[in-house]
Amino acid sequence: MKITLSVIKADIGGYVGHSESHPDILAEAKTCMVKPKNDGLLIDYHVTKCGDDLQLVMTHQQGEDSEIIHKLAWDTFLGCTEVARQLKLHGAGQDLLADAFSGNVRGMGPGLAEMEIEERGAETIIIFMADKTSSGAWNLPLYKMFADPFNTIGLVIAENMHHGFSFEVHDIKMGKKIFFNAPEEIYDLLVFIGAPSRFMVKAVRHRGSGTIAAASSTQRLSLIAGRYVGKDDPVCIVRSQGDFPAVGEVLEPFSVPILVEGWMRGSHNGPLMPVAIPDSTPTRFDGPPRVTALGFQLAAGKLVGPRDMFADISFDNARRQAKDVADYMRAHGPFEPHRLPLEEMEYTTMPQVMKKLEKRFTSIG
Repeated sequence: MKITLSVIKADIGGYVGHSESHPDILAEAKTCMVKPKNDGLLIDYHVTKCGDDLQLVMTHQQGEDSEIIHKLAWDTFLGCTEVARQLKLHGAGQDLLADAFSGNVRGMGPGLAEMEIEERGAETIIIFMADKTSSGAWNLPLYKMFADPFNTIGLVIAENMHHGFSFEVHDIKMGKKIFFNAPEEIYDLLVFIGAPSRFMVKAVRHRGSGTIAAASSTQRLSLIAGRYVGKDDPVCIVRSQGDFPAVGEVLEPFSVPILVEGWMRGSHNGPLMPVAIPDSTPTRFDGPPRVTALGFQLAAGKLVGPRDMFADISFDNARRQAKDVADYMRAHGPFEPHRLPLEEMEYTTMPQVMKKLEKRFTSIG
């Protein structure tokens, strides 16, 4: 049975500031999902949040890039934006960068991760959602899940994973993509995905069957809008068990709070803290960045779950370390490496400051 899983998100208004999603927003989104499910357009849905981002998880049989599914998400975001405006929430409609829907949400602001799959006998799915960070935040976790035997022992001892996985990498500044096979091309792969502000893992596939294993959002809001309009707050879908990494192998990369770009005004590096859904409320310096994980079993497209995968005491050390790293990074204030490098500040005041002062720069020699 072919099922399409669509995860579409947008920041359409924060409560208070950029820290949380208002309950009325979630309620409106759920209301928008009821009729499409009753009419048979959707098999199932789940509405949730990560920080101030509204997350729509939908299953259907319309395929990827379905105009009718994407319009449903767009109309839902519009309806929720109206609620946000009535409540005078911060940044109402912030991620909706287009005036009218134009076929699908790609390039219109919302983040999107989709995959069409042939549902297995036991279909385990984990959906990651992040706030106050960029789409490149998934590069290191996806590498560790699907290419690092020190993280995923299945790559070594499971016959059905031993031939490795293929990585689809997007150059989001040049609008190009390239494929790398792991393990034999991991050194070449790392040259690119080690620069996550530009090169991002879009998808991972099982090399033996070509089956999709993971899909992520790679939208960069600043590149779409031509100005800083908030961080990308990406989503990622990962299939687990069977031919893919086990649940524990999928979650293991988040046991260390890696440094990601984002945080205050989208212009700082900070630790990615794994948290339960209720704790995805970034308030310290509008952060630190948060990541949540919901686990589902699919049963003929029905979403069995979710389980809040980071609501687990085994991630307490990662959260504690994230707090310590946050203290350390904050001590740098406006200095790099806490503040992003200049080339990543092009959508802030930096260009105006440089232009204002350009005549005061003289030759050293």
